[in-house]
Amino acid sequence: MGEPMITALGHAGLRIDGADVRVLADPWLSPGGAFLGSWFPFPDNSHVLTPELLDVDLVVVSHEHLDHLDLDLLAGLPQSVPVVVPRYPSTIIQRRLHAIGRTRIVVLDAWQRYPLGEHDWLTVIPEQCPMSHDSAVLLKIGERSVLHTNDARISLSQARRAMTEIGGPLDLMGVQMSGASWHPIRYEYDEVECERISTIKRIGKFKAVTRLVRQVEPRLVMPYAGPPCFLDDDLFELNSGLRPGGIFPDQSESLAWLAERIPSQAGACLLPGDQIRLDDLSVVRDPHWSGFTLDAGPEERRRYLKEYAARRRRAIDAAWAANPEPQSGLAQRFKAHLESLGTLSEYFLARIGMTLRFDVSGPFGGVWDAHIGPDRVVVELDGGEGHADYRLSMDGRWLDGVVSGRTRWEELLLSLRFIARREPDRYNDYLVGLLKHADRAALRAVEEFEAARDPEETTEFTVGGRQIRVSRYCPHAGEDLAETGVVVNGVLRCLGHNFEFDVNSGSCLNARCDPIAVKPVETYEEEAV
Repeated sequence: MGEPMITALGHAGLRIDGADVRVLADPWLSPGGAFLGSWFPFPDNSHVLTPELLDVDLVVVSHEHLDHLDLDLLAGLPQSVPVVVPRYPSTIIQRRLHAIGRTRIVVLDAWQRYPLGEHDWLTVIPEQCPMSHDSAVLLKIGERSVLHTNDARISLSQARRAMTEIGGPLDLMGVQMSGASWHPIRYEYDEVECERISTIKRIGKFKAVTRLVRQVEPRLVMPYAGPPCFLDDDLFELNSGLRPGGIFPDQSESLAWLAERIPSQAGACLLPGDQIRLDDLSVVRDPHWSGFTLDAGPEERRRYLKEYAARRRRAIDAAWAANPEPQSGLAQRFKAHLESLGTLSEYFLARIGMTLRFDVSGPFGGVWDAHIGPDRVVVELDGGEGHADYRLSMDGRWLDGVVSGRTRWEELLLSLRFIARREPDRYNDYLVGLLKHADRAALRAVEEFEAARDPEETTEFTVGGRQIRVSRYCPHAGEDLAETGVVVNGVLRCLGHNFEFDVNSGSCLNARCDPIAVKPVETYEEEAV
């Protein structure tokens, strides 16, 4: 192999070729899709799945989500190929890899280098807050560098350290600009409210990435990681989120946003099979896409997706077959499962303190209320009376997969195979964290991280012509508000995860979260004297 080359595989997948190494990074290529047969790559990337593509020296996987951890593909690789993963508080990635027979698993600590040859190496950069187990991957290939951010919201300080590790500017930076949102599209909102929330979330994601790219100034930026598309008849209308301005922006829309705001920044929009020569950053287009455009109108895109769905019909049917209608005892299994979660973390239970109502349809279903926190979980199988802070409605077959161990909560939530409602409409990250991790070590790591934050450190903002001093670190995930905070209409928004805070009281406006401290600069200085 001559000059280093990057091949886009669709979604967040890349193949990296150097003089002495061939690497697959987060490949998602199996025809079965992900998350209970609900997600599929857009556009269809099946043509790149060839024996030549899979002839590699190693695979690196950033996190456990099945649109990155392609278990079917990894199970078919030779045992000599190691799989490199980041170290997280939970060992779920290692356990899933062992379950498919992978024996060569390399677990890297943050910033630990894994050699790829005499001079080449890779390392992993996990998100700072352990509530999310996501990592970027940094690769040094010859004289060139690639920062593959995957789903990780890395901080500016982490990106600066990446440049220090490389010893100069980054050559290629891949940025994820399409989220994996079940909120708001699976909530009982009217069309206007759904559109409003979608716009806030999409623009918040775009702004956060824009800030990072503007500071890093890579030689070339490449938006990727989505969007997913939905080919099951039950979910097909969710593809409306793929339209311009929707909740699932594609690579073309993302690149246009960056180009408008950072016109000096070189960027590339790649489809599966397209390549980048790292030496001169030229793009080699895959002829497979002749006549295809991401900018197609709604009717043409719908026609493409219908044809794609027909090609994936067998995989969708297999997902349903693997999750049959539940047998008797579903309610009792559900009760035992939910109440067992209440033994994992007193810290999380104290920060949840709500009633979660499950409206389960199909055989052996019912309405079940889970009272979660403040000190235990109690499930009532004759629920439905009184107030419920949160309601989830779903077919019992999907819930049975979770309580029987076939499926993880995170996979069910990402599958979008449910409908939700919140009263009051406030996000509770601790509830989502308890469900998605369901792991004592992972929950303890969040508690320790949040306890270690310095509440005294501050940063300043200008609001309506006055200076205010606020807590420097977002109380949700520790994001540095000096980097990720913006003030709009009297609201401080953390672009890391879109948490909003009142600039007068400091209270969180849209989620269950501790307040930030807020003081006018003048008052603070007088008190200091």
